Amino acid sequence: MISENLESFAGLPVADFATSGTDATDLPPADAVAWRLACGWDDERPFDQLWREFLETVPADRVRAIVIGSWWGDGEYDTVRPVFDLLVESAGRLPALRSLFLGDVVAEECEVSWLQMSDVTPVVEAYPLLEELVVRGCGYGSGEDDPLTLRPVRHERLRTLRFESGGLPADIVRAVCESELPRLEHLSLWLGVEHYGGDTTLADLAPLLAGGRLPELRHLGLQNSEMQDEIAAAVAAAPVVAQLTSLALSLGTLTDAGAEALLAGQPLTHLEALDLHHHYLSEKLAQRVREELEPSGVEVDLSEPQEVRRWGNSDEEFRYVAVSE
Repeated sequence: MISENLESFAGLPVADFATSGTDATDLPPADAVAWRLACGWDDERPFDQLWREFLETVPADRVRAIVIGSWWGDGEYDTVRPVFDLLVESAGRLPALRSLFLGDVVAEECEVSWLQMSDVTPVVEAYPLLEELVVRGCGYGSGEDDPLTLRPVRHERLRTLRFESGGLPADIVRAVCESELPRLEHLSLWLGVEHYGGDTTLADLAPLLAGGRLPELRHLGLQNSEMQDEIAAAVAAAPVVAQLTSLALSLGTLTDAGAEALLAGQPLTHLEALDLHHHYLSEKLAQRVREELEPSGVEVDLSEPQEVRRWGNSDEEFRYVAVSE
């Protein structure tokens, strides 16, 4: 579960714009912070009013980063589509916007797998100079009529793309693979679990793992998956690994089998960092990973080891991803 809102984003501290009637002279410089817009539980203003006040108060043409939090306040939880529409309509007033976080919502407000997203394609297309996009949520449950969607796009400037989800639809993965993103350097996909809509298969990931489509990619995260062992085995032979400087297979159900496959595959000593935190490795295997990679300068993260769970007298083993519901 996600329990804390962002404190920084895009290298900037996050500043809330939430007070009606705020004087511009009391605010930080428009380009010095990432502006977070969210409707609090006691906020009776609809999001569109908050958005208008923001654009009228802050010098919008200097805003570099925006974080969208809860958009429903004390009202009924509703689709995020009107928020996306506002972003698209306001693109001309935000020429300096380079980083955008959609869905900075914690579990107390809405569980990530019930956080309804919509079609993000119009937002991507409305900001051709955007360099960083993070989307949290998937739309499971309340989002059947307006689910998280991405159509294949060409975007010349996007450098960082991250989808944080307890169940990422395979359509999103396929759209990313089919998109033309010539400058993308950092890609993270939280695949999640099947119960919450995470239906990605190794076949869906194959075009990405084959390399070639993202020539500037340096970080790849295939995370938060209940098939983390299978992903690790596929990554072990994936051509894309040769171009990476960091690899994240964290947050999922990685066991000794997956780690052994990873070590038995192509050399990983060229990496600067290997993130495996939140894992189910034995201490013996974890130590072996360290011994084989750290002497070459690879920074290995094996924090947050998990214990296999059993219910009652059952022999069945249960392993959990870090973020699901």
